[in-house]
Formats: sequence, structure tokens, C-alpha cells
Amino acid sequence: MSESLYRILLQGASFEVIPLKGISEKTRLIDPGPTISVTASPSRGTDATVDLALELQEQGHRAVPHVSARMIEDRHELARVIRRLDHGGVTQVFVTGGDGEPRGGYFDALSLLRDMADLGHPFSEVGITGYPEGHPVITDAALRQAMLDKQPFATHIVTQMCFDPKSIVSWVGDLRGDGIELPIKVGVPGAVEPARLLAISARIGVGDSVRFLAKNRRAVLRILRPGRYRPDRLIKPLARMGAGLGLTGTHFFTFNQVAPTVAYHRRSLDRLS
Repeated sequence: MSESLYRILLQGASFEVIPLKGISEKTRLIDPGPTISVTASPSRGTDATVDLALELQEQGHRAVPHVSARMIEDRHELARVIRRLDHGGVTQVFVTGGDGEPRGGYFDALSLLRDMADLGHPFSEVGITGYPEGHPVITDAALRQAMLDKQPFATHIVTQMCFDPKSIVSWVGDLRGDGIELPIKVGVPGAVEPARLLAISARIGVGDSVRFLAKNRRAVLRILRPGRYRPDRLIKPLARMGAGLGLTGTHFFTFNQVAPTVAYHRRSLDRLS
């Protein structure tokens, strides 16, 4: 294992949460420093994401709200969301295409990113999604082209969950070969219970994560078996194989099980000191 890359992956950690009741109390367990990403769920709406992001900013965290293109009705609503986030001190966003039928004229992340740029958004960091194992309805060629088209509007990539480090490293290598130079954070499950992960993801609807879990239920349950899974099972192999590929951190999908994920992260950092 490359200890330097392992350190980078841990020190560059971010935590993703879902805007549900009680989550703002759980996020107080996270020390200032790491970013906290707030999902955009079709069943909760954009305002729920924005509201929680603003609350996290007030707590002293660096909030990263997801802005889902298909959940935004029009340019007017986009401008309103940007104003709210800017007034609340939010400096980073994560732009996704989203799921379901579009509420308005935004069908994908690229169309939203273009309008954000045209509006002159204030965000210093704009993340976009990476798909190490592809997308169920978008061809690999289309994904590559979309990534090239989105690159000028973005500052980094955060990947969807993937349970195969070799697939991640191979995918990143292909991106670099295509001329995609953006820094990459790798998405992995936090220290979560399998039943909890599956139940929440199905109920809330968090997009591609749900599709992945449904398609790979047996594999997910096997790797997340209680007492067996720790994020190190994915992070350490990445540290061995990913040197020189521009990996800058780990993005923990907590599924609102914040406490065990934060405890794992603290223990891992302590072992490095």
C-alpha cells in the first residue's frame, strides 16, 4: 500500500447525507474540515437539500448541496437556488442529472452547468458524477463525451459507489487517456449496516446508488456483512493501485449512519499520526 496515497484518501474525505429528520444533529459529530454533501432526492425536493445545506453552514461545516438538473423547473428556479446558497455562504455544489421525468427543460447535468455558467454562479467548487461501472441507460461512449463536455464547467469528479478497486483504477486510467484531468474523489460506503443501507436507499430514492444496489444486492450484502466490512477493504487497495492517477480523497456514502463512519475515519487518521 502507498501510505502517502492512503493518507491523501483519508485526509481528503467528505461525507454524504440524506436530508431526513434528525440528520442535522448527527452531522454535529463531524469535526470542522471535511465537506458534507447533501443529496437531492426526488421524494424530498430541492428545497429540503438547500435547507439542510444552509443549516450545515451555520454549524460551521462546508456544505455541498446536490443540484439535480431534472428536479429544477427552469432558469428562474435555478437562479433562486443559487441566490439562496450564495446568501447562506455555500461555496461548493455538486451537479447531477437526476432521475425520473424532468420538471422542466433540464434533461442532464450539462444543460444545467451551462446555465449556471451563464448566470455567473459564485461557487468556487463544482463537482460532477463519475461512473466507474457505467450507467444503466447511457452508453460508455456517451458518458465519455459527456465528461469531456462537462469538464470546462467542473472542478472535480466524485464517483458513484463501486465495490471493485480494480474497476475504479481502470476507469480512472481510461479517463486520463481521454483527456479528463479533473481531480477525483472515490465514492465508497461508510461504516453502514446492510439492511439500513438497502432500506433507506429504496425508500428515499438516491438515483444511481439505488440502481446499483438493486442490481448487485448479493454482492453488496456479502461485502457489507456485519463484522466483515470496513471502508479500508476498498480504500487500501486503491492506495496500492491508484498512485499517479489524481485521486484526491474518499467520499463516504453514510446513508445517515454518521456516527460509525465518523468513528472509523477518526481511528484511521489516528493510526497515521
